[in-house]
Amino acid sequence: MRSAVVLGGSVAGLITARVLSDHAEEVVVLEPDGLIDEGAGRGAPHRHQLHALLAMGHTQIERWFPGITRELVHGGAHLGTGTAIQYYVDGVLRPNVPDAHMLGATRPFVEDHLRRRVLALPNVTITTARARDLILSGTRVSGVRFSSTADNSPSPDPDGELEADLVVDAMGRSSRLGNWLLKHGWEQAPFERMTVDLGYATAHFRRGDELPETVVAHASPGPASGYQYRQAVTEPAAVTALEGNRWGVVLAGYTDYRPGCDPDEFKARMRRSVAPIREIAEKCELDSPIGTFHFRESLRRDFTGLSRFPGGLIAVGDAVASVNPIYGQGLTVAALQASALSAYLRTGASPHAAAWGYFRRAGVIVNAAWQLSATADLAQHHVAGHRPRGYRLARWVGDKITEASVIDPVVNQAFMDVVHMRKRPKALSHPSVLLATALALSSRALKSTPSEAHQTVWDADGQTKTGSEAGNRGASR
Repeated sequence: MRSAVVLGGSVAGLITARVLSDHAEEVVVLEPDGLIDEGAGRGAPHRHQLHALLAMGHTQIERWFPGITRELVHGGAHLGTGTAIQYYVDGVLRPNVPDAHMLGATRPFVEDHLRRRVLALPNVTITTARARDLILSGTRVSGVRFSSTADNSPSPDPDGELEADLVVDAMGRSSRLGNWLLKHGWEQAPFERMTVDLGYATAHFRRGDELPETVVAHASPGPASGYQYRQAVTEPAAVTALEGNRWGVVLAGYTDYRPGCDPDEFKARMRRSVAPIREIAEKCELDSPIGTFHFRESLRRDFTGLSRFPGGLIAVGDAVASVNPIYGQGLTVAALQASALSAYLRTGASPHAAAWGYFRRAGVIVNAAWQLSATADLAQHHVAGHRPRGYRLARWVGDKITEASVIDPVVNQAFMDVVHMRKRPKALSHPSVLLATALALSSRALKSTPSEAHQTVWDADGQTKTGSEAGNRGASR
């Protein structure tokens, strides 16, 4: 392949450019926003919200940028393994997963390091320009028209063209690819939407000597509250140790329970969460304004649902699917799609042909992320969407696996492998997992009294309560 052009220089575009550097003589990344503070462009308004890099995403980034973890940690990031990663459900700490690993760093920090590594590649350049249209030659895309101006108006005249054997849409969920295809007589990919109406807010706190063994702590509602954020036993929240001796804290909620920018209310919600997050609220000083973001809907485009598609064109990242960010899958999905592109090109496929093989591989990744997030989202009362046949049974089985994962290390290992996208969701239906779930719940039933489930959780005042007492408190909030 002589040349490839990547439209968008965020994480998805950067990893894709790295992959393409092994297959193309020249790779050009068109990034419309240029580089501003900490190497981050303006194009992703949620960039400064707390982001998660799941274990599989971390593995993939280290694969394409060997030694990047060491560089990030040397620069101030934190690598959490084993007990440094704490997941709570309904206020109860899950069993330790010994081989778990997560990176504690802000997205701009990670993105800046990725850009530096990409810029160091001899056959990759990053250009400040905005793609305006595709160039087609017969049934394939042969390049892009672009404007070097920073003007954000809808359609100023393009002032340049780039030829390419392969064009990659990494423009994010607001991608204009569908409109371009329609303009040139092609269909745009069918898409599916699910309105979730999520709001989340991120704040940074100064980090001292508190919680020295913690890198990530995450609290989410579970079966005890019916997964409802307002009725949760403990406030849904997450904290991550960041570069610059900071903690990053994110709160989340749906509809009218979305968190706001008021520092006092933010800390009050932190104090209703699990012990590590309460401790930060009590001991640490707020070190940033509180930034909020409203995520209205999950969206995915099904390129395999088309009957025809031009050659020389693919899409990655949020341009393919953007799912509820509360599950932290976005960066990992992008990294896996870049790896899927590498696998596709290694088959010897021509970049000029319609990339059905790539889109099938990418579809497997998107389907796994969508299944996990959509199944969880449909548990929210306000979320309207198609409940597939057997959903109620699947939801009941999922509840039992979640309950067992809190008390059984074997079940929790399987559960977290799926959460971290190391395995597909269907792994949880394996007979060994279902048997371990049944045994764990049977053992718990034998140890509990008939009248009350004696799960110990923390309340807002730091006092312990049984599961039923905490549930009553949450319901009255």
